[in-house]
Amino acid sequence: MLDGILRQWRQRADAALARALPPTDEQPRRLHQAMGHAVLLGGKRMRPLLVYASGALFEVAPLVLDAPAAAVEFIHAYSLVHDDLPAMDDDALRRGQPTVHVAFDEATAILAGDALQSLAFGVLADTQVSDAIRVDLLRTLAQAAGVAGMCGGQALDIDATGAGVRLDVAALERLHSLKTGALIRASVRLGALCGGADTAALEALDRYARALGLAFQVRDDILDIEGDSQTLGKTAGKDIAQDKSTFPALIGVEASRARLDELAQAMRDALEPFGERANALQALGRLAIERDR
Repeated sequence: MLDGILRQWRQRADAALARALPPTDEQPRRLHQAMGHAVLLGGKRMRPLLVYASGALFEVAPLVLDAPAAAVEFIHAYSLVHDDLPAMDDDALRRGQPTVHVAFDEATAILAGDALQSLAFGVLADTQVSDAIRVDLLRTLAQAAGVAGMCGGQALDIDATGAGVRLDVAALERLHSLKTGALIRASVRLGALCGGADTAALEALDRYARALGLAFQVRDDILDIEGDSQTLGKTAGKDIAQDKSTFPALIGVEASRARLDELAQAMRDALEPFGERANALQALGRLAIERDR
């Protein structure tokens, strides 16, 4: 039954994304096509699923959650488009398809990322909630996407890449709490805010989301070593090739797996007050840790 619910939410997210994207047969067609290429060619939809799952804790109608679910995925998609650019990770493969700058061109990819970021906030502003909650939603996503979140983490990642730079574990965890974790925490918070969650509930959900965001990255680091490009849908072995600081590089693969176990327990502990109502969030935590791509 839970698998069916997650599948329904994933389908809702895909439909909401498709509705919000500009028509590809309208000008500027190439830019519109690049935006669709970035968003609609697959993906785990982890962040939209977290919006729906956290909103469900407070019995928020899925129709209300469609806008924040789409908004957070547009931010995620824009970040991947820019992350794949030659000036960043210079990757040619994403979700098993050519990256946007490869399928189109570098200038179009930059514009597509910019347009997706703008679209995210336009969509979020239409969420059917009170004005006060809407402002909280916009503030949450803006902070998660900016220098105090994803962009700040990416800057730290660039500074720590190559030239023999090695971060310690605390610095690496801080980097990923911004680059990956901030948007995951925002996803959980967006759904809860739509339901009028109180301070205690928001704090518990933030503890869950912090553990989830770090677990997601630790698993990513392991998969970069053990996975293959076809399964991952992106280029495997990029971290080693670019001499990046990763959890396996710092503490080894087995210790990284042990860290995943600790983070799994932290997620279970954070969600314990919600009981069975949090089953979907528990399932998404397991998915982040057990996934093979």
